[in-house]
Amino acid sequence: MCHKREGGAEERITKKEKPNNEYKQDPTILTEEQLKRLQNCTRYTAEEISAWHAGFLKDCPSGKLDKKQFLNVYKKFYPEGKADKYCNFVFKAFDSDGNGWIDFTEFLTAVGLSQHGELKDKLGMAFDIYDQNKDGQINRKDMVKIIEAMYDLANEEDRRGEKAPEKRVELIMKRLNKDDIVLRLEFIQGCLKDEFLRKILAPNTAQPFGMNTTDGVQTTTINISDETGAAV
Repeated sequence: MCHKREGGAEERITKKEKPNNEYKQDPTILTEEQLKRLQNCTRYTAEEISAWHAGFLKDCPSGKLDKKQFLNVYKKFYPEGKADKYCNFVFKAFDSDGNGWIDFTEFLTAVGLSQHGELKDKLGMAFDIYDQNKDGQINRKDMVKIIEAMYDLANEEDRRGEKAPEKRVELIMKRLNKDDIVLRLEFIQGCLKDEFLRKILAPNTAQPFGMNTTDGVQTTTINISDETGAAV
């Protein structure tokens, strides 16, 4: 799910790469291997990851977070935006085996990228989400969908003229000397070179979850609630 490349962290969403024994593993357990993997994939320390895990299990005793619960949590990162469409794609990408739930490591990878990820990492995740067949390329229509979804996250309402997603894609394609298909790195570089998109898609700094200290032990409050506001 998460790969760290030489020269900096970079997220790449692919089909789950778990050995068979991990599918049988109790999802409430955080192994040393998973802890190290999360430290590599996020900017959290081992202590912070353990605190997140405690909060996760408090709200999800089964260790399984379903789509509705995930949307309730993830949307809190974008209180001013319309995150439903993008959240759905994020959940689908992380739930790549289609079992209807994600585990703690997948959840925290998504959270870590949303809180701490650089713009290039977020663009990379967006590319991977829309690269449905995982062949490392997307077309013009997919690019428009990505930019529309990220406009929604940023609550960017003005989409006329030069600000229209279709126009931004046209300019990026022209800059890359491409007609319809772009590769992952081309997409990231093209968006990063677009001054307007850089401004709109700047990393979000929302902090929706609280770190609580009880008896000297730091834990994370996730507050997963249903539509009525009741804890799930």
